[in-house]
Amino acid sequence: MTEQQHEDQLHTAHTLAEALPYMRRFTGQTFVIKYGGHAMGDATLADQFARDVVLMKQVGINPVVVHGGGPQIGAMLERLKIQSSFIDGLRVTDAVEMVLSGSINKSVVTAINGAGGVAVGVSGKDGRLIEARQLKRTTQDPDSNIEKVLDLGFVGEPVRINPTLLQTFAQSDLIPVIAPIGVGENGETYNINADTAAGKIAETLKAAKLVMLTDIAGVLDGDGELISKMTAEQADQLTRDGVIKGGMIPKLETCLSAVAEGVGAAHILDGRLPHVLLLEAFTAAGVGTMIEG
Repeated sequence: MTEQQHEDQLHTAHTLAEALPYMRRFTGQTFVIKYGGHAMGDATLADQFARDVVLMKQVGINPVVVHGGGPQIGAMLERLKIQSSFIDGLRVTDAVEMVLSGSINKSVVTAINGAGGVAVGVSGKDGRLIEARQLKRTTQDPDSNIEKVLDLGFVGEPVRINPTLLQTFAQSDLIPVIAPIGVGENGETYNINADTAAGKIAETLKAAKLVMLTDIAGVLDGDGELISKMTAEQADQLTRDGVIKGGMIPKLETCLSAVAEGVGAAHILDGRLPHVLLLEAFTAAGVGTMIEG
């Protein structure tokens, strides 16, 4: 054995020893993981994500994966020559279900199964897992100053999560991979933002962690530096000051709602980092931004 090999083995042993107390702490706990962004589109990162999820399950954690798929949906709709429009960043189309519940969901399931897990693809419509209603948005008419209600078509918001199906998975070796599709009161199908769906599921299950994978390091302060930990009060102040803006606002709102409703902690992580899930769950330092109540 070379000196380098010996050092590598010592490093591995040290890592496992550091991870052990975190494994014991979270045994039997639920992690809801929103999977999307660059991590989904990169084959190497997708493989690492799958292995991390399988490892979590094997050490006794109950991972629940909720996936997005914006770029993949756009590419598929373009190939199928299906029109799609956006209002306030929300895709307005009736063809999203086919892509989300079909090719994207199955690709995530296949990756996890290939890593040694037993994943099951689930649509939010299955067992009425995600009950939803049409999402309402308003806009101000610049000429008349009258508020108008926008028609977002089949874009919805979750009203209720039926936990029975997910509780059954938690008591087995199965890993649920959820496409964020909801069902309306009269059987309508709604496309739901994956962040929002993951947050609502985490709230219902009283998860130990809500983990949101993004394409940035986490929440940044006014100087562009990463904020490792923040409270609801700090988040509110930074939003009022204009430091937190754009697409980070709804992500942060989802995290804040989750911790207010009993989720242990919410994490906004950089999905581009290799094995970012393990770094967050099983190391003292952690990564990204953690939001606590």
